[in-house]
Amino acid sequence: MKLTEAKQQFISNWGAYGTHWGINRTMAQIHALLMISPDPLTQDEIMEELNISRGNVNMNIRELINWGLVERVIVPGERKEYFEAEKDIWKVVRQIVKERKKRELEPMLNLLDKLETVEGDRRDKEVKAFVDTVASIKKLGRHADKTLDTLIKAEENWFVSNLMKMFK
Repeated sequence: MKLTEAKQQFISNWGAYGTHWGINRTMAQIHALLMISPDPLTQDEIMEELNISRGNVNMNIRELINWGLVERVIVPGERKEYFEAEKDIWKVVRQIVKERKKRELEPMLNLLDKLETVEGDRRDKEVKAFVDTVASIKKLGRHADKTLDTLIKAEENWFVSNLMKMFK
């Protein structure tokens, strides 16, 4: 397989996988392109490579910056903005987990905290069923939160070695 074809497949598939990680396909494709590019790229270069509009590139670059996956780079002597992605895949995974936790898990846990304070007699069958279900989901959510915190703080070697122990 030639490099051009391999790059296109990588970008296309990373885009498809990105939708499972909570980001849109174009955003993931831009991220993939920047990860495999040896040098920072301009918006024009991204537009040309992926055949997408300036507005689409601009909006998705901003979101990738918000996610902490891409940063602006100053190239001496250039007036255009350049962008590059983190190349260390372990850092990328940790950042995606951190952002998903912040955007999805934490709001859900906050909601469950509020729902758990429902008014009513805890001996009432409906109230008890509701509170028990919310408490059960919250307990699982708190375990997930602690596990994700461990992942975010972990070094790659420590995490991989402990993960492998689980599968033995």
